[in-house]
Amino acid sequence: MFSQPDYQQHLARPYRKALLNALLIITFFSGLLFAWINFGRNNPVVAIAELVMATYSMILLFIIRDTQRLEFWAMAYLLPFFTIMMVAMASPRSTLNIFIWIFLIPIVAHLLVGRIKGLGLTLLYIGIATGIFFWRFGNDPAVMQPVILSNIGVLTLCLIAFSHVYEITREKTEQRLSQQAHTDPLTQLPNRAHLQSRFDLERLRHQRQGNPLSLVLLDLDFFKRINDTHGHAAGDKVLQYFANLMRTAVRQTDLIARLGGEEFCLLLPDTNADQAFLVAEKIRHRLARAAVDIEGAPVTLTVSGGIAQLGADGDSLDVLTRNADDKLYQAKATGRDRIER
Repeated sequence: MFSQPDYQQHLARPYRKALLNALLIITFFSGLLFAWINFGRNNPVVAIAELVMATYSMILLFIIRDTQRLEFWAMAYLLPFFTIMMVAMASPRSTLNIFIWIFLIPIVAHLLVGRIKGLGLTLLYIGIATGIFFWRFGNDPAVMQPVILSNIGVLTLCLIAFSHVYEITREKTEQRLSQQAHTDPLTQLPNRAHLQSRFDLERLRHQRQGNPLSLVLLDLDFFKRINDTHGHAAGDKVLQYFANLMRTAVRQTDLIARLGGEEFCLLLPDTNADQAFLVAEKIRHRLARAAVDIEGAPVTLTVSGGIAQLGADGDSLDVLTRNADDKLYQAKATGRDRIER
């Protein structure tokens, strides 16, 4: 099962990967630059730390090209990056100007790891930086002036607030746009694009853990007759009715998608073909026992289906769908109102 946060991470991955790539390149070249400067200022501890970070950034640049654990490697970048920043601030040879780098912390942390972990990292390292600042300059009257401290404090709080609010807004906007792009407007079920995204996630889980994954294609029998006899409004009502019926017959971890017309798809994680057959049969029996009221008259519906299991029947959504569709065609050809596996 993939929770909503997991799915949001999946959606945010492309832009976070691009951002991390850019930051790693910048860190590499800036690390070399500041290492050269600090060696010239006889500050070898900071210079060596910056050289190590530059080398580490280049290694990470190659690692993240094909990784599926982007958030892990983002944290693996941020923790040493921020830690070396603290080391540089604590160095007796560093000037007051180095503390300007704390303004980068909330922005980078929120953009790379999201609002919750980003805020946690921000509060941790800005807290450390604040302690270092007062440890080094607490007895310096030229620095400990209310105007200077107020400006730094307010600006820091503003950056934290702006970064956090921006990330909250981005997540909500991304979720809303994604929902609109991945939802069938008539039935409010996921559409084919959502099915593909979810299948990709479940296939990764199958590859890591070996959990079975099955796909069921369902097609309402004689649906065209309903449209021709009662009109498209009646057909829409039937589709909505069937969508609601399926919702009551599956688990929260299962996905129901409308592929188009009267064809629907069930994606069933942790379910083999035999178990998927039982789910499809439950839906078929419930539909056959019920009736839809159309223009004051009860109309009985039936459905035919085909089942495919990941691995045994294919390794891609297209192949699984094609194999399930072949079995669906067999069900139609042998009298309808049946499920083939």
